[in-house]
Amino acid sequence: MKSLKLLFTLFFALALLAACNSKDDASAPVDDQKKEPATTETEVDKELEAAKAKFEPLGDIPIPEDNEMTDEKLALGQMLYFDERLSGDNTLSCASCHAPAAGYGDNLAKFVGFQGFNGPRNSPTIINAGYYKENFWDGRAGSLEEQAVGPITAAGEMNQDLDELVTELSAVPGYVDEFNKVFNDKITADNIAKAIAAFERTIVVKDTAFDKYLAGDDDAISADAKEGMKLFVGKASCISCHAGPLLSDHNYYNLGMEGDDGRFAVTNQEVDKGAFRTAGLRGIAHTAPYMHDGSLATLEDVVNYYNAGGGAHPNKSALIKPLGLTDEEVGYLVAFLESMSGEPPMYEKPELPQ
Repeated sequence: MKSLKLLFTLFFALALLAACNSKDDASAPVDDQKKEPATTETEVDKELEAAKAKFEPLGDIPIPEDNEMTDEKLALGQMLYFDERLSGDNTLSCASCHAPAAGYGDNLAKFVGFQGFNGPRNSPTIINAGYYKENFWDGRAGSLEEQAVGPITAAGEMNQDLDELVTELSAVPGYVDEFNKVFNDKITADNIAKAIAAFERTIVVKDTAFDKYLAGDDDAISADAKEGMKLFVGKASCISCHAGPLLSDHNYYNLGMEGDDGRFAVTNQEVDKGAFRTAGLRGIAHTAPYMHDGSLATLEDVVNYYNAGGGAHPNKSALIKPLGLTDEEVGYLVAFLESMSGEPPMYEKPELPQ
């Protein structure tokens, strides 16, 4: 009887062991299937890392040797930037069209200038303007100093004669003291330009979620933004023009929009007819509406415009062609652009000299 019980126990143990082995064998294919997404995820990561490697941080803003940035000069530049006395009728300042709360633009499709003049173009943001090789939509200013006085003298913008401005400011004792302190010199048009340009070089956006991601914080941008990054360098080919540290190649392209000759007015070259400067992208969510004519209200509108292949201008760049993006992919690109936006520095109107 004891032998029979022992035999039965041994048989039961063997059966149990066989069942366990069978269960392990049956689960093996399931484990293999679970490993497949990990392989796919690794491939996606490699694609993302390859895209990420095409970008670089912005770095410090270039400063001209003849216009160093001192605290006193920045304070003077801020005063001038917000002072309506720089316009012909003392009603407009630089901040009228380049307001801090409007992303250092004006959030209008086209600017409104001297005594209600309806401008032909959108007010370009001052954000990161000091990084450009040339300024304005058509690149007619070769330096930020030149850009600073351009709107002051333009009839449709601030309509102020520079000689008259120098005379007017020279009648303000507070300004005489400030210019003497900063430049050890009297008030001149050149010194006005240098002070404003120095202040504008402080209006920088480079500490964005996108920049944090480039620096190694993998969680700084969303999964959608990461998908957008891959599209930016791949299917959408945005990086063909929005390249380099500034996310601008500093070149000029016709995007298919008609009604404005753009850079042609500067160069008189047919190739530049209807061409406008590639805009840098940091801070972009703050600077709507978009394009030189302010015709696109949102970032989604911008991506859809490129996705459709741009407009019908006969001089349109060969780079502008339909992209074939799905609605979901458009959303990914918008998420990536939004990750570049950061927060611009906020300046208020200071107490002005009297």
